[in-house]
Amino acid sequence: MKFSRLLTGLALGCVLLPCAALAQTAQPAAQPGGSGAVTDSKAIGSWTVRCFSVTTGSPCDMYEELQDKNTHQRVLGVSLAYVPKDDKHVVDIAVPLGVSIGAGAVIKTDSFTSPKLAFRRCDQQGCYVEGVMPNDMVASIAKSGPDASVDIVADDGKAYAIKISLDGFAAAHDSMASLAKEKAKDPAAPPAAPAKKK
Repeated sequence: MKFSRLLTGLALGCVLLPCAALAQTAQPAAQPGGSGAVTDSKAIGSWTVRCFSVTTGSPCDMYEELQDKNTHQRVLGVSLAYVPKDDKHVVDIAVPLGVSIGAGAVIKTDSFTSPKLAFRRCDQQGCYVEGVMPNDMVASIAKSGPDASVDIVADDGKAYAIKISLDGFAAAHDSMASLAKEKAKDPAAPPAAPAKKK
């Protein structure tokens, strides 16, 4: 469903949470951009820390999703993962179709504004910002609060600031990064040789 149609009838003030037309949820079935099932999941504040049945360098993420209460269509999904081997973060921001691709997305908090984040691709489910998020940007968001917004422009030229909660962001990040370090596997690394019996 296109973004502008999804938000038809919603005033801009309603798009900025809290709003009865939007609901927070953390029940996606699979990792954004991945294919593994969720094996571990725990809520920390407004975020859900999830680990997946995949062998990758970033097997866990922290996730927050907003849905339209009436249609149950996703309005916004934000996934942040940590890659221990490279000491870097990867972000995936999902919005419905109908956004202005050239305008990108901007994350704003009470004390931080990101540079424009480019949309990388679109499919039948929506359009996605995917890529590395610098560690200092993650640290800036963790120190902010209590909310952030993802600012986008619809293809009809209307600007939207979709508010997400930062409740639990720092604690969810620390838990997610710790689990990632524990579970991460380097897919390029050969399996360890079995110990020889004497």
